[in-house]
Parts: sequence; C-alpha cells; structure tokens
Amino acid sequence: MTHKKDVVLSPGGNPLRRRTLASLVGLALGGGLTSWGPASRGATRPLVRMGFTPAFVHDQHALLADWRAYMERRLGFALEFKQRDSYRETMDLLRLRQIDFAWVCDYPYLHLRDLVRLLAVPLYKGRPYYRSFVIVAAGNKAVTGLKDLKNSVFAYADPLSNTGYLSPRYALRRMGEDPQHFFRKTFFTWSHKKVVEAVAWGMAQGGAVDSYIWETLDRIDPALTRRTRIVERSPEYGFPPFVAHRDVAPALFEQMQNFMLTMHQDPEGAAILGRLYLDGFTRGEPGMYDGVAEMMRAFGEL
Repeated sequence: MTHKKDVVLSPGGNPLRRRTLASLVGLALGGGLTSWGPASRGATRPLVRMGFTPAFVHDQHALLADWRAYMERRLGFALEFKQRDSYRETMDLLRLRQIDFAWVCDYPYLHLRDLVRLLAVPLYKGRPYYRSFVIVAAGNKAVTGLKDLKNSVFAYADPLSNTGYLSPRYALRRMGEDPQHFFRKTFFTWSHKKVVEAVAWGMAQGGAVDSYIWETLDRIDPALTRRTRIVERSPEYGFPPFVAHRDVAPALFEQMQNFMLTMHQDPEGAAILGRLYLDGFTRGEPGMYDGVAEMMRAFGEL
C-alpha cells in the first residue's frame, strides 16, 4: 500500500532512497548501538524515523519541514517524518518497527505500553495536560452540554482518540447513558480539525475534539472556530506524548530526549515551539495517564 502522507526529505529536499533506509534500520533499532552522535565528515548519516498522528495539526507541512531540518542540524543525523491519517496506522508502524519515535495520543500510548517507552511530554500553557471539548454550532443556543445532544448526529475524531472518542463516551456512561445508543448517528472524521469542520458546516450537531487542536485552530483559523461553541470541558488528561520503540538503542533514546528537553533553550528551537503553540517538553511519567487508563478499564480495554 502506498501512503501519500509520508514526508521523506533529505537535507537538500530530495527523497531519501529506500535502499538507504533498509541499510540503516539496524542502526536505530538493532539494540547493539554503544554510541550515537553526529556522523564524521563524508560518512553516511544514520536515518531515524518519527511518526505523527492527527494529535498534531497535520496540514502544517511547512512547519513540519522546518522542524525536521532543525532537528537534523542539531542532532547530526537524517530524519524521516511519517504522517498518517489515523492513530491505528501510526500504531501499526510502531508494531512493525518501521518507525523509531512517534507523537501519539495518550490512548494509543496505553495500548502500546509494552512496546514503547515514554520519551517526552509537551508542555502546553506551561503544563503537560489537555482536555476534551464537546462543541456545537455557534448558533445552537439550546445545547448547554453533552446531555442535550441526545438523538443528534455526533462527530468523533478517531476510535483510538482519547479526547475525540474515549472521553465523551466515558462521560455518557457516567451519566447512565449507553454510548452506543445515545446519539441518532455517529461518524469518524479521522482528524480533530475535521471534527471542527463537521460541526461548523452542519454535518454534525455536536463533536468531540482535542482542546489543544481547537485552541490552535482558534489562533490560525479563527473564521472556522468561531462557527463553533464549546459546551463541555472534560477533566485534564496527560498531554499526547512522544514515545520511543523499546528497541531504540539507549544512546539514541537519551540523545533524542535531551534534545527535546532543552529545545526551548535554543532560540531557533523556541521559535519552532512557538509555532507549535508549545512551551517545551518534560520527561513526564506514566502516572499522568492513570485517568485515561481508568476510562479504558471501564470499557474492558485494560
């Protein structure tokens, strides 16, 4: 299967040859690496692969390209960014050992807890937390919360999204409602931005969206978000983390983690973080995701 969303860029903007990828997979995932640093002059640079899901506003291609180029300069090795349109596809890339690192939702992180290590957690508004927003059309004044959307058409982001699926379903269960039958119809948009669009343009009466995505869109596309209105906010959850496959060599893991934890201290890094509307990264800890784990257990998933 060919995926058009792959971003495979070399320092000059040319595609990296697949044979280069094949020959270097062992460096990042072989587990036998004893040192990791910038390649010597004239040597082939190692290739490291990072995946992105709809946890990111993923149509900002210029920002991704600038971020990748900055990381290459700072880290001294080539990077391949792989974008996917669903959480499942990125999870499968990790399971197949086709990526080394990924920015995933907290829900997939817990599904993959035996396969990945927590690398770093973004700081948003100075804290590593975010929420689920239930939104409706701005002109819909009759709805004051999720309870008022019974028998409506509702948009979910992705079946493996916490804020775009798990959290609102858990809220319904706590209200004594059956999530399977509460709405007249539900559908998946496969991205948080598309949830906002579905509600804004009347394809759904309500939807569940990541607060970071809605608030980021509110800065870059306010004409879209002002067509919607937030009617319910969930409790806080640990922010979608960056993870590393457990087979990533310890030296590479440490180098990548140190890079992320100090990115805010570098003017160029701070500028990129600003474009992401993030303040930096923290190591985080698995306990930050206990609330999500509790919701998963309620649905028999843990």
